[in-house]
Amino acid sequence: MNDVLNKRRAGILLHITSLPGAGRQGDLGQEAYHFVKFLHDSGVSVWQVLPLGMTHADGSPYQCLSAHAGNPALINIEWLVKRGWLHRTEKCEECAGNCATRCLVTKAYYGYLESAEQRDKEDFELFCRDKAFWLDDFALFLALRVEFNQQCWNQWPEHFKERDAKAIKEARRRLKTQIECIKFEQYVFFRQWLELKVYANRHGVFLFGDIPIFVSYDSADVWAHREVFKLDKSGEMSVVAGVPPDYFSETGQRWGNPHYNWDHLENTGFHWWVERMETQLELFDIIRIDHFRGLEAAWEIPANEDTAINGVWVNAPGQALLNAIKAEHGSIPLVAEDLGIITPEVEALRDEFGLPGMKILQFAFGDGPDNPYLPDNYEKNCVVYTGTHDNDTTLGWLQGISDDARNHIYDYLGRPAMPLHCALIHAALASVANLAVIPMQDILELGSEHRMNTPGTTVGNWKWRFQWDQLSHERAVRFAYLVGLFNRK
Repeated sequence: MNDVLNKRRAGILLHITSLPGAGRQGDLGQEAYHFVKFLHDSGVSVWQVLPLGMTHADGSPYQCLSAHAGNPALINIEWLVKRGWLHRTEKCEECAGNCATRCLVTKAYYGYLESAEQRDKEDFELFCRDKAFWLDDFALFLALRVEFNQQCWNQWPEHFKERDAKAIKEARRRLKTQIECIKFEQYVFFRQWLELKVYANRHGVFLFGDIPIFVSYDSADVWAHREVFKLDKSGEMSVVAGVPPDYFSETGQRWGNPHYNWDHLENTGFHWWVERMETQLELFDIIRIDHFRGLEAAWEIPANEDTAINGVWVNAPGQALLNAIKAEHGSIPLVAEDLGIITPEVEALRDEFGLPGMKILQFAFGDGPDNPYLPDNYEKNCVVYTGTHDNDTTLGWLQGISDDARNHIYDYLGRPAMPLHCALIHAALASVANLAVIPMQDILELGSEHRMNTPGTTVGNWKWRFQWDQLSHERAVRFAYLVGLFNRK
């Protein structure tokens, strides 16, 4: 376990898109820096975000177009203006939202070509060389995707779908300008993110990221590395990923991602995964592996099934994978998202590598005194949350449970005088867990209408944003006091 996770800390869960600001979603501009200052002033040393990848139309950060690329919609336009690569008056009348941001970044690329200093041009060239192992394929993939009206790669003309060498070479020549613009987008994203990371680290704040265990079928990774995934000869999926029926859904969750071809990955020393981790370690100080149990065994669903009910567990070589990552990157700050159906084998894999698991207070108050999510059953090496991005807000959850259930929680917590949603934050921070992470919605005492995601649904998610006027002086002072009270500074 990395030292950053071996100390009592407090964290806040807030995705970049949820930051306040004038645009349609938060970005990497001044509001991100203001949030870091708020964390620093509160004694909070961990900022947890969701995956940073480029999303599909549904906006889910867990279904991205690349396992490496950043989301250009998070780019702050003012940053480009300050460098003289974009005029403040420039707009894109034809576009809206994320498309408008990308259009302005494209305009900035031409401004960069005209006016950038030599050191910036050399920096861009170095970035392209260093990231070529994923950037070259991603930029071509995105350019072709635009050319083919955003269709999934398996619907492209056969010679592009199959990556015919002659067709690929001609496309790189024909789409050279578009490809360079896409590479520039990624350069700007990484540069803005890493500037924010330096600022956060200097203020004693660690950035905590999230890796979705699976990648989207419609992604540069699957198009460029079909051998890494369990596909048939034509590139189609016969089985897809998901989870069986659980707390979140009676029919399970059919995610639709391709499963890994673990035989190929093992035979290549897990090279694809090791490179993926390299990118994430550049971006983050701490990394959560989403759906960690899939590294021990994953739920395979026949692709023709509409729900996740009729699947089977298929073993995965998690021990060999984690050993390969450790051999390449050393002791790294990983957190295992070990929620759902967890077996002794999953726990043994987590514990063998000393990875902290997750404890969710919304799951704690049922199933008797042995419930592993009850604070008196924790060990230090874990991360406790009141709830996650997939849960209702704590206030909303409490409003939806029975009076008996609420009374049981009150009894367990010693009948506190404070409101129950506040008492649960108190309990998380007071616990022995090394890291306690509170969603921003819970700090702001917000109800169900402010939740980030409802698993199993595709509409209305990932859009929540906060405003600074929701953070009253009293709430901010109270939270900072609790962080200090429980020695999490």
